[in-house]
Amino acid sequence: MKISSKFNKPIARSRDNDWRLVLSLLPYARLYNKTLILSIILLIPLSISGAIQPIIIGQSVSLLRKEPSWNFLENVSIDQALQILAIILAVTIVIRLIFASIQGFLVQKVGQEITASVREDLFTHVTSLPIRFFEKTPVGKLVTRLTSDVEALGEVFASGAIGVLSDLIYILVIIVTIFTLQWQLSLLLISLLVPVTGLIIYFQKQYRKANYQAREELSKLNSMLQENVTGVNVVQIFQRENYNVEMFRKINVGYRNEVDKTIFHDSAISATLEWIALIAIAGVLWLGGLFILQDKINYGTLLAFILYARRLFNPLRQFADKFTMFQAGFTAIERINELKNEPIESRSQIVAYPHSKDPIISQKKGGEIRFDNVFFAYKNDEYVLKNLDFVIQSGEKVALVGPTGAGKSSIIKLLCRLYEPTQGRILIDGIDIQNIPRAELRRYIGVILQETFLFAGDVKRNITLGENYSFEQIKNSAQLTNIDRFIEDLPQGYDTLLRERGANLSGGQKQLLAFARVAIRNPGILVLDEATSSLDVGTESLIQDALIHLLQERTAIIIAHRLSTIRDVDRILVLKRGQLVETGTHEALLKLDGLYASLYKLQMLGN
Repeated sequence: MKISSKFNKPIARSRDNDWRLVLSLLPYARLYNKTLILSIILLIPLSISGAIQPIIIGQSVSLLRKEPSWNFLENVSIDQALQILAIILAVTIVIRLIFASIQGFLVQKVGQEITASVREDLFTHVTSLPIRFFEKTPVGKLVTRLTSDVEALGEVFASGAIGVLSDLIYILVIIVTIFTLQWQLSLLLISLLVPVTGLIIYFQKQYRKANYQAREELSKLNSMLQENVTGVNVVQIFQRENYNVEMFRKINVGYRNEVDKTIFHDSAISATLEWIALIAIAGVLWLGGLFILQDKINYGTLLAFILYARRLFNPLRQFADKFTMFQAGFTAIERINELKNEPIESRSQIVAYPHSKDPIISQKKGGEIRFDNVFFAYKNDEYVLKNLDFVIQSGEKVALVGPTGAGKSSIIKLLCRLYEPTQGRILIDGIDIQNIPRAELRRYIGVILQETFLFAGDVKRNITLGENYSFEQIKNSAQLTNIDRFIEDLPQGYDTLLRERGANLSGGQKQLLAFARVAIRNPGILVLDEATSSLDVGTESLIQDALIHLLQERTAIIIAHRLSTIRDVDRILVLKRGQLVETGTHEALLKLDGLYASLYKLQMLGN
């Protein structure tokens, strides 16, 4: 679900855009219509019971001073009349207590449900974003959007929206009630609402600006924290603790300063309302005292208006607090919108057989790969691949070699559609990969990277990655890749829990699991990106034996810096600055005495 279609900085936002932000979230609220309607209905008895309490207290003072009171109290003694008023007051207190508890629970429940829904939708959206986005966006910034920003958004639903409605209803009920008592005093109180409203709007605008900057600083703080925790080994080895602490201190000070600005504007609103409330009480005492001297009102009515002066500005103060919450919520929506507006990987696929469940590419064909005049640039006009034009035959084993930055990994990213070619086409078995759904394409291509990422969980789940495979299939994939003995030697075997990123395994063991992860999926094309670089000699021999079985009747692309490991491939493609400069077998390229021969001789000399 798309939260919004436009994003602007808060400084340039209009009220119209603010309400559009709120209205764009209504689809989430509609999921809980009944609960929200019940919460709104409960506001009516809550407001009425609160509004009549000052009148009851005023009537008790009128009785004690033997002034005119309600008709049904005139025929009973003062003691009985006070008891009746006490009972009525107690009933209103009980009603407010019960209804406020129920209404508060319902609103908070709905707020948490909506928060969970927004977070799930946002997480789904983030996991669908292209790799290009993650390469330019700090992880801490994403974490802030998914946690604190979503929580701020949830507060808008949990207590903000219904709370503002409650305050408005309460204010309206009070205004109607006081006008039935004495219109001049009522006008005095109402006239003070105008400057209060103006001051609230001004301070809230300033709060909005400061709050946006505070959240930006919080994103930087989280990014810095995440980066240092992830790279703590490098920090300690190179003794960067003091330097990083100083960097963190500067960011922390910036965040504190922005938060101080939000606190100042929020406090200014509370202080302003407190002073206006005191002025209102003073005005009521002055004008009410004149009316008492002129016998226009009695002491009970004056006391009621003094209480109403406090109660009229209490919901205004609460309204201002909730308005502050709304400003934080608007800021959160803006930042979430910024993330939601990031284009996800295209869902529109040109499918040859739209009504068929059969896969577009078939494993039986073997996996011919063709790069047809492919150009690719991460940035405009800065091409890392230029005019690549080659064919890898079905079942052929091909190695990609070249200096660092030659474009080897970029070829793999294009083949898996992590990026799209700037120009040209990539075909598998004669089908343009842009016409193949990504899920099917990535299932057909098995990729083993140089650095293996393991999730927190048991060994089985790190092989299946959440897909439905039988335990027998898991064991077969482990046996095929020669890691079954290693897994069985673990404390709980396949049920052994791995720490975050597989911290309780060696680099070689993690790489072995990556091979099993690919083997169980039985891909048609196998890609090895420096997949054996982190293995010791003994482990590598196990992998080489596993590769003999894994590479049978499969097209394979192998990226390796150690040229001695690719002597037996069918063909070697040599890249330089994104261009294909040489192609042939190991022996043929050595006879050519070109770039490949130079790289090989340098490695042999180094050995």
